[in-house]
Amino acid sequence: MSATIDAQSIYPHLVELRRSFHRHPELAFEEEHTAGLIMQELERLDIDYEYSGKGGAVVGRLPANRAGGPTIALRAEMDALPGAENTDLPFASTIKGKMHACGHDAHMAMVLGAASLLVREPPPADVMFVFQPAEERGGGARVVLNSGVLNGVHAIFGGHVTHHYRVGEIMVAHGVITAQSDRFRIEVHGRGGHGARPHEATDAIVVAGLLITAIQTLVSREINPVYPSVVTIGRLEAGSAPNVIAESALLEGSIRTTLGDVREQLHTGLKRMAKAVGDLHNANVTVAIEEGYPPVVNTPHETGIAFSAARDVVGERGLMAMDHPSMGSEDFSYYLHAIPGCYVRFGARRAEQEYIPLHSPEFDIDEAVLKVGARYFEQVTRRASSELEGRA
Repeated sequence: MSATIDAQSIYPHLVELRRSFHRHPELAFEEEHTAGLIMQELERLDIDYEYSGKGGAVVGRLPANRAGGPTIALRAEMDALPGAENTDLPFASTIKGKMHACGHDAHMAMVLGAASLLVREPPPADVMFVFQPAEERGGGARVVLNSGVLNGVHAIFGGHVTHHYRVGEIMVAHGVITAQSDRFRIEVHGRGGHGARPHEATDAIVVAGLLITAIQTLVSREINPVYPSVVTIGRLEAGSAPNVIAESALLEGSIRTTLGDVREQLHTGLKRMAKAVGDLHNANVTVAIEEGYPPVVNTPHETGIAFSAARDVVGERGLMAMDHPSMGSEDFSYYLHAIPGCYVRFGARRAEQEYIPLHSPEFDIDEAVLKVGARYFEQVTRRASSELEGRA
């Protein structure tokens, strides 16, 4: 039976799976119910799995049809996002303040779909189905890697739904796919006072305002414009009353870069500006930078395998190029630091549908993408099994 017919035959079940995940979203490291649904499906498919409990991954393993083959891993994320869903879907989130606004419900259904297709005719490779916790916050990929369960894996493949492309389109690209993401926290400590006597105080809000303006010039005036980079201040907290000069202020933000040298330049510049503005106004300004996810960098050979698999599924016209890396971030990058692999994007928007960004309370997908994703993960596994045979 062809992959096309197989994918069509399991499509109603994939929709059912996706909707079950969607109704019961769980945040990072809380994915206990989600893991239970995945394990039920793996048991239905008679696929052995490991689960270390709440906060851990579910990892299914399909043995090769003969000895000596490579080990291929397919990855999906289990966690949802905080936020109130605003889709009016009949299967909308039943958990207040949580929703699958990033499509991880679809990713889990796709990988389970691939498992259903592969189990009917196992390839000459061990296949691992990795359902990881906490991609959105907490770097759950590191939990999986640190557990050692992926030791000996020869290639890993993942992907993400997006409205940037329509259903029936898959974006495959070499090299850097997403940016490095770091977070920073700036604390301003001045001297509080009465709003009528500013000369007796050091106004933390004025210092914070100058910092906000100054920091914007880091990218616009200090970084070569051909190198993608973003500095965003997303949170400002200061003040207690209209007639009180604030003694302290807090600024939090993020730095997005694709090159190590640019990242270091921004880190250094941020600290330099904070100290200079503090010295200028006799305030104490401290900067703390938290390292985020590194860039996702696809490896050449595995990207070639992904190109071929995507072409098998959507044809030449469905292959999409990437003009420039996304400034978003993804913890799939941790896998690619340890294991060769490729990360793609699946078009999930109907032709007539309005573009809705990921993380929006209104985000939804055309569920036909579930067939595309399941077939892609099946095909990339079969191609990788064949091309990597002999490396085990």
